[in-house]
Amino acid sequence: MSEVQEMRKAKVLRRYVMMMTTALATSLITINSGFAQTADHKSADETAQVQQQNLRFQIAPQSLADSVLLFGQQANVQILADGTTLENLRTSGVHGVMSLERGLTVLLDGTGLNYIVADDGTVTIGQFDLEANQENSRLAPIVIEAESDDTLVQDGYVPLVSQIGTKKDTPLIEVPQNISVVTERQLDDRAPKTLNEALAYTPGIVTSAFGFDTRYDSFTIRGFDGVYNGVFRDGLRQFSGSSAVYRAEPYGVEGVEILKGPSSTLYGASSSGGFANIVTKRPTKDRLREVEFILGNNERFQGNFDFSDAIDEDETLKYRLTGVLRDSETDLPGYNDNRTYIAPVIEWKPTEDTKLTVLTEYMDSQTGGTAFFFNDANGITDLYSGHEDWNDFDHEQYRLGYEFEHRFNDTFTFRQNTRYADVDINLEYAFRQGADGSIQNAGLAVEEQKTFVIDNHLITSVETGAVKHTVVSGFDYGTNEYDQRQGFGAIGGAITMNPALDVEQEQDQIGVYVHDSLAWEKWRLNAGVRYDFLDAETKNNTGTIKQDEEELSWQLGLSYVTDFGLVPFANYSTSFTPNVGNLVNGTPAAPTVGEQMEAGLKYEFLNENAVIQASVFQIDQEDGVVFDSSSGINVQVQQDMRSRGFELEAVATLMEGLSLNAAYAYTDVEIKAGPTGTIGKQVSGIPLHTVSTYVDYQFQNSTFRGLGISGGVRYFGESEGNDTNTIENSERYFFDAALRYDLGEISHKLEGAEFKINANNLFDKDGQICASGSCYKDEGRTVQASLRYRF
Repeated sequence: MSEVQEMRKAKVLRRYVMMMTTALATSLITINSGFAQTADHKSADETAQVQQQNLRFQIAPQSLADSVLLFGQQANVQILADGTTLENLRTSGVHGVMSLERGLTVLLDGTGLNYIVADDGTVTIGQFDLEANQENSRLAPIVIEAESDDTLVQDGYVPLVSQIGTKKDTPLIEVPQNISVVTERQLDDRAPKTLNEALAYTPGIVTSAFGFDTRYDSFTIRGFDGVYNGVFRDGLRQFSGSSAVYRAEPYGVEGVEILKGPSSTLYGASSSGGFANIVTKRPTKDRLREVEFILGNNERFQGNFDFSDAIDEDETLKYRLTGVLRDSETDLPGYNDNRTYIAPVIEWKPTEDTKLTVLTEYMDSQTGGTAFFFNDANGITDLYSGHEDWNDFDHEQYRLGYEFEHRFNDTFTFRQNTRYADVDINLEYAFRQGADGSIQNAGLAVEEQKTFVIDNHLITSVETGAVKHTVVSGFDYGTNEYDQRQGFGAIGGAITMNPALDVEQEQDQIGVYVHDSLAWEKWRLNAGVRYDFLDAETKNNTGTIKQDEEELSWQLGLSYVTDFGLVPFANYSTSFTPNVGNLVNGTPAAPTVGEQMEAGLKYEFLNENAVIQASVFQIDQEDGVVFDSSSGINVQVQQDMRSRGFELEAVATLMEGLSLNAAYAYTDVEIKAGPTGTIGKQVSGIPLHTVSTYVDYQFQNSTFRGLGISGGVRYFGESEGNDTNTIENSERYFFDAALRYDLGEISHKLEGAEFKINANNLFDKDGQICASGSCYKDEGRTVQASLRYRF
């Protein structure tokens, strides 16, 4: 035997002995009770009880051999495995609260191994003939899930691990920053039609400041605009112009991550209040085939499909194909809500260390040109501004990008994410003038936006003594070309384009950053710094204006992870954000800067799938871009603002079939510098108090098995209707509800089929909201029924 073979054999033997010793030790000691246990074998009943109880696992992606050791410790079971069988295999990790069998299934997914459980509870991992070992094996059933658990690991309503806070897989409970997540299960239960509806139950986010309007995903985060700099896609910024705003199809999303507060250190240009990161659907671990048909009020007809599977026998090449076709009207005359959407995704994973994911999308949407009702001297009227002959908003967008990752060894991992995107809009809208709104004219806006973004970073994992470092160092580049043309005329007549309103803008931004996540005993410290370079050129009727800016951003966060689930945290962060478009005076908007101080608590229930988080914060922002319509025309202005508040959120998915999402936010936003008469006033459209709760219950093992019911309430407290605070909005509240039934409970021939009804604004609450000097109407009750089949 050669020296190399002897060394390899010795290494395998040491690993096998260490594994057996550790697993045996954990089987003899119960950590929770602190009492030693005898080595007697468990009875069959005791074994079954252990397998059914809830266990919390926190195992990161790593070698399978090391993961098996951790699994045995965390589950308090004895695991037998041959080290040579486990060698060179890796696992994606196990996170969350689940049964022993479910945990083993997740642990071994994609490894080609399976397991058997003996009557005494001992687990043996290997390659077994399951039929021959049927009496001793208790394998967890495979559940078809729509989420991929690739960049976001989730369990029901509870997010567990994500890259959003550190650009590496990190348990969210440990990140010293407030992060909310709308999981795939929440999206599935609530069936949102827009990104706004998807975010409706998130604390600190207001989605109703402009009433019903499906043209844009318009929302605020902690009082700051999220439309133009507050939406990311798969960790990359989405540039947005005046009306050339990229939109999201909720059916093509497997989660939305909301990172609260300034976050420029890792992500560059973003809103001072934070941003919502849309996570695109990716290939699933198991085959997924789904078709869905939807009927709703306002003559809504929609078809969805979602397929994912391996292309080759070795499963190194996988795909996901998601699509939507919709034809729908709305409550407003001539205001449609039609869409064609398709998103192919290809994943190539030639080895465990290398992966390439190609993400593409094409979407063509047609909505109404305006949702505005004429406002007279007394406020909003019932006179709709739109005209059936001139009320189309054609919106076409596509994107093409990829995510590449290569793991060199346990120390270095390189990632490159990139995307090219294009959005073209043709907005035909009518508007009313005169004291009574009897004069109606036509407007036309034509815009195009082309963007390219790329992010390169190296993840370095090292140790300095007892301190573990995970350093993310990289640089990103973003370029944007934006063109806008506008014209006006009479309804049914010619539209005259006005060259004085033409805008051409180009932006190039480069950012260099380094971020270190340090772990020492129970302490977690995040520290990062970034330097941005901006080169921009704007051409309009005033000439050519060039901008050359540089800015330093930094972040510092600290958390302490206790043994009983409580994690106190605090952070300080800054942001630097170039803006797209012109102000009302024709000059390009200056970059927006912000800084935040935040402190809070997170609590993770040890043996339940539930998390609570609370935080207090203050954000100071300079040169924020907001819209002002007090003159009758919606224009961009800049102002300085201060936001301070408190947020509380609880999410849970329990074994008993109960899931919930409860949230409260207090948000106080004051204008520190702005137009005359606004200084010291509250920002309009932002309620001081918002409360929301959504509860879902799936009946278990009863006469009603297969039935699921859910409902929620959204409450918005009083707010100001304009920035001079001379108009006040009353409190508003809305109820939502859903009912579903698994048709497989009727007959096994219908297995995989589900019928569902969703209703928003269940009691048809007829409300209104004023913001930025104009008033808007809320959307009435919407009801849709769907039939979904997974096969």
